[in-house]
Amino acid sequence: MRTLTYWQAISEATVQCMADDPSVFVAGEGVDDDKGIYGTTRAAFERFGPTRVIDVPNSENATAGIAVGAAAMGRRPLIVHSRADFLFLAMDALVNLAAKWRYMYGDQGGVPVVTRAVVGRGWGQGATHSQSPQSVFGHFPGLNVAMPASPADAKGLLVQALRAGTPTLLLENRGLYRMEGEVPEEPVSVPFGRGRIARPGTDVTVVAASLMVYEAERAAALLAERGVSVEVVDVRSIRPLDEELICSSVARTGRLVVADTSWARYGLAAEVAAVVAEKAFDSLRRPVRRVTLPDCPAPVSHPLEEAYHPNADRIAAACLEMVGGAPPRTRQLPDVTAGFIGPY
Repeated sequence: MRTLTYWQAISEATVQCMADDPSVFVAGEGVDDDKGIYGTTRAAFERFGPTRVIDVPNSENATAGIAVGAAAMGRRPLIVHSRADFLFLAMDALVNLAAKWRYMYGDQGGVPVVTRAVVGRGWGQGATHSQSPQSVFGHFPGLNVAMPASPADAKGLLVQALRAGTPTLLLENRGLYRMEGEVPEEPVSVPFGRGRIARPGTDVTVVAASLMVYEAERAAALLAERGVSVEVVDVRSIRPLDEELICSSVARTGRLVVADTSWARYGLAAEVAAVVAEKAFDSLRRPVRRVTLPDCPAPVSHPLEEAYHPNADRIAAACLEMVGGAPPRTRQLPDVTAGFIGPY
């Protein structure tokens, strides 16, 4: 199978879905510029032009409302936010309209609005430009929320979202756009609610999403040198959550670490811990550990940002604590955002 970067996989999925379905259109701030949101919308704009790849003003709430209306009339909107923080301005349309539409009106078609949003750190973006709001949107029934970690999933989940009838939010970490992986040429769907074993193991389960899957795999490689076998579970989607896969992994290893790019309280890490406590408690040999952000807003300075965000070293330390090992020797692991100069 050929290799693509994460951004190339998203771009390909967008073009293929637009070619297959004339009702699909893209809208967002900067979707038509030279960089094309990390390259993900540029090919679509060059092929389909400004009538189907539409630059919009800074009007997130209005754009989301227009998208809901367009979806109600049979169109397939793909809305793109270069920063997920501004999704809060679109929350009313996504949560109070799109997510509840089918339930309230008995409409089998619903309003299948698909929203892509960029999350994560990079060059000191601070408290209002680096948040990961997956738990906020994942709280509401009727809205699918996914965080693809691999290029294949970035393509497959977008294809699924643009073909299905459920409003969907796809959160993409900016640290992943240059990552490479095998991607099928055809627009193959990846179903929501079905995670994957990114790396098999026997001693500790690390459940992660998005960039934390990559960091968990790096931690697993470090720990393999010390004889500790780590199984990495990539949940893929936050809602629906693959509870069966998570619990079956914990049943094998007896230990659980959850790694997330957001805060611990009321977040993905808390939800995974609760699911295991309810459904696989007897399998646990040690209490669950969560590797997340400190409980404060993000700093701006680069050294503080390095200390603030979870990484492979912190995941490895949590896993070693689980098996009773000494903390790992600190390594200068490569920064996944190195070379990122922003804004997109």
